[in-house]
Amino acid sequence: MTDARLRHGRASLALSFFVQGVTFALLVTRIPAIQDRYGISDGLLPVFLAAVPILAGVGSVLTEKVVARVRPRVVLRWAQPVVLLALLGVGAGSELWAAALALGAFGLAVGALDASMNMMGVSLQRAYGRSIMLGFHAAYSLGGIAGASMAWAGAHWDLSLLVSYLPAVVVLLPAAFIGSRWYVEGADEEQDRGGEAVKGAGAVSFRLLLPLCLVMSFAYIGDSTVSNWSAKYLQDVLGSSEQLATVPYNVYMVTTLLGRAVGDLGVRRFGAVAVVRGGTVLAAAGFAVVAVAGGAWTGMLGFTMLGLGLCVIVPQTFAAAGRMFPGASDTAIARLNIFNYVGFLVGSPLVGALGDAWSYRGAMLVPMVLVLATLLYAKSFGAEPARYGGGHERPRTADVG
Repeated sequence: MTDARLRHGRASLALSFFVQGVTFALLVTRIPAIQDRYGISDGLLPVFLAAVPILAGVGSVLTEKVVARVRPRVVLRWAQPVVLLALLGVGAGSELWAAALALGAFGLAVGALDASMNMMGVSLQRAYGRSIMLGFHAAYSLGGIAGASMAWAGAHWDLSLLVSYLPAVVVLLPAAFIGSRWYVEGADEEQDRGGEAVKGAGAVSFRLLLPLCLVMSFAYIGDSTVSNWSAKYLQDVLGSSEQLATVPYNVYMVTTLLGRAVGDLGVRRFGAVAVVRGGTVLAAAGFAVVAVAGGAWTGMLGFTMLGLGLCVIVPQTFAAAGRMFPGASDTAIARLNIFNYVGFLVGSPLVGALGDAWSYRGAMLVPMVLVLATLLYAKSFGAEPARYGGGHERPRTADVG
């Protein structure tokens, strides 16, 4: 496979990560507007919100079966337009059944999209012979910032959901579809399409994969804590203004982007195990700072530390699964991806229940302990230097792009 083709494949996949970041942010940041548009009651809203990650888990399971017959790039090429059109459907409908149908399609397609994107990222990383996964997730973070900014503009100017979503879909859908022409995967997987990769599906041991599954869940419990509770915590516990309470999540997203933008360099220099350990300690320290903060600015310092720490864990978990099962990485990643949604489902209700029953300061210590448990499983991220299927990292003279 030529270096130019790999570079084009890397850029096109980064574009898909960016588009998904925009799309997901446009959905989750306008949930109050979606609730108002469809008249969804406060009691029914959690059902709708829980249905999306549950269906996404189903989509990830189905993707594991589908990629036994077609390549992940085919799944991604068609799943991404479905996600974008489902977002448009959420903005265009008016009846409750229409919201349920659009969100259901969104959930199923997002599961397929997340799984196939990360399958391709791991495959490309193997072809490059060095860490590039954090760069793809940095593109997702950049898309999240762009999508959240677009959502803020829509809310600020009191635009309807359809008017808010339509420009993004009109621009991003053809861009992603055209970009999909340059998707590529590792040459070894392309050559073994009908043999090793498929036969290797049975070689994925859940016992070996379990530590990474737990790490994935813990990371998303931490992430969902920030996304769902940072504003309430700053305002209700630390006494900030309503305007200031909106800042921590934006800061968290920016630090996530910055951490991922330079994270691959850290992995190449120090190895995945050291980077994951460092990120884990920093994230746990961030939760501790938030829990004991005496004021809003100290709380924001904690959320900043959280962004820099948590951002490296998820991409490296996918990469570790690919190294652990080089002959069946697609299967391993599809199964691991389910625990993304497990963490998302557990995190927000867990912190809310503990906060109501005990205290929100105390509730912050629970995700801190769970994230800190990643240290117990750090060796699952592979020996140093990182292994990319062949038992060693390729020489730097072979690096591409």
